[in-house]
Amino acid sequence: MENEFSFAIGPVVVGASILTTWGIMAVITLIAWLSTRRLEMLPGSLQTMVEGIVVAIDEAVTAVAPEHGRRIMPFIATLWLFLIIANLVGLIPELHSPTRDLSVTSALAVLVFFSVHWFGIRTLGWKKYLHHYLTPSPILLPFHIISEFTRTLALAIRLFGNMMSLEMAAMLILLVAGFLAPIPILMLHIIEALVQAYIFGMLALIYLAGAMQSQQLNSQE
Repeated sequence: MENEFSFAIGPVVVGASILTTWGIMAVITLIAWLSTRRLEMLPGSLQTMVEGIVVAIDEAVTAVAPEHGRRIMPFIATLWLFLIIANLVGLIPELHSPTRDLSVTSALAVLVFFSVHWFGIRTLGWKKYLHHYLTPSPILLPFHIISEFTRTLALAIRLFGNMMSLEMAAMLILLVAGFLAPIPILMLHIIEALVQAYIFGMLALIYLAGAMQSQQLNSQE
């Protein structure tokens, strides 16, 4: 099915997962524009819903990184919203969740990897940020470096594996039971999709907070 929606740009083949990802980004951009172009003191239904989502995400971010919540809030909020829509888009007929594609989850994990170092360096500076890799002993430097790559790999594989298995399980149940039990399957899909989006975003938030607060922890020691 993915081949039907693919096309080539030179040597690069753009598949269904990439097209769906672009579509999700366009939807998020459109919703953000529509909900912020005419802000009012007495908000309508759309503005109220968006403000509620923003407040909920802001509280979650502030709880983990109280001193840096304002700085990392836009990144985490965008990541969470994208993952929720991406995980749920598989419920639409003829579409599949892009997060069931390892290339998409790997790209998200790499984005988190570079964001951790970007925010860490911007907050602490090069010297202070890199110094935490030598704490408490320079002997642990190789282990710190390995952990950076292994947790990035774990982020990509965890989301990919869970979303792929979820869609396969739903497909197998539908093939066996037909449409006799579609509602429980849809509910399972929705709950699992939300849980996986929350876990990925929360892990990214914890990694960011750890990088930005590492110098403070070292000074307390």
